[in-house]
Amino acid sequence: MFNGRGMFMKKWFVVLASIFVLLLAGCGAATTNDSGSNTEPLDNQSEPAETPAKKSEPAADAEAPAKPSIILATTTSTQDSGLLDALIPDFEKATGYKVKTIAVGTGKALAMGEQGEADVLLTHAPASEQKLVDNKSVSTYELVMHNDFVVVGPKNDPAKIKGMKSPSEAFKAIADSESLFVSRGDDSGTNKKELAIWKNAGIEPSGKWYQESGSGMGQTLNIASEKDGYSLTDRATFLALQKNLAVEIVVEGEESLLNIYHVMQVNPEKFPKVNADGAKAFSDFMIDPKTQDKIGKFGIDKFGQPLFFPDAGK
Repeated sequence: MFNGRGMFMKKWFVVLASIFVLLLAGCGAATTNDSGSNTEPLDNQSEPAETPAKKSEPAADAEAPAKPSIILATTTSTQDSGLLDALIPDFEKATGYKVKTIAVGTGKALAMGEQGEADVLLTHAPASEQKLVDNKSVSTYELVMHNDFVVVGPKNDPAKIKGMKSPSEAFKAIADSESLFVSRGDDSGTNKKELAIWKNAGIEPSGKWYQESGSGMGQTLNIASEKDGYSLTDRATFLALQKNLAVEIVVEGEESLLNIYHVMQVNPEKFPKVNADGAKAFSDFMIDPKTQDKIGKFGIDKFGQPLFFPDAGK
């Protein structure tokens, strides 16, 4: 009885399977052609003949730039502070360009611009930048943002300058007490500002107490921290590295310590090999309201204050 019922169920399974295969074959013939595209709706209602065929969407890289790589020469503060890490991915995603960042002292970045070795510059030494505007090494000059310089030093403050408002007076006290001062000594925007302060104080620094690191801001701060020395730094880099430093801010707030950043496109008429379109795209991005908003918020989550203040259009 069991075997007879099994044979009966087996026969019905074969019949049902055959019917299912036939139905599939019939549907396939009605809905696809040899290429696999849909030729007839399942309800057998054809679309109106006058309806134009839908255009396919362009490929994601259809608008990729002809010259996708651009060289950005910039100061170490934009790199050490983490700002470029926050902004460049947005720029690359929005435009298709890839940015090669060369973070050096502003003096070296400006020299690269004067020699046509970069496409776009982001620096913070207005007096030195003006030379490139005047000799037409750059074709545009846009205000981007600012923060400020601060004097940092050891917590025991051997020169007794903490709380002074005048950086020139603070530098004079450092020199008079021959307290260690660590300079970048690299012709950067920060180094230029430091030398201007020494000049205003009427001092030409020299001797064992005055040391030049020849390095970027981050490394200079590390040396000052390790040796219990003073230094001049931009606030953004100091705040970004503060948790690993033994120095603190001792002088701040004077108007002369303002630190202003500009973006400049290297002039394609003077240097035909530069990526003019890429430079323009990056310059436009830096002064775009959305980017400016992000610059103004950068650092608040970590430090309770912005590291830069947006200035485009001012």
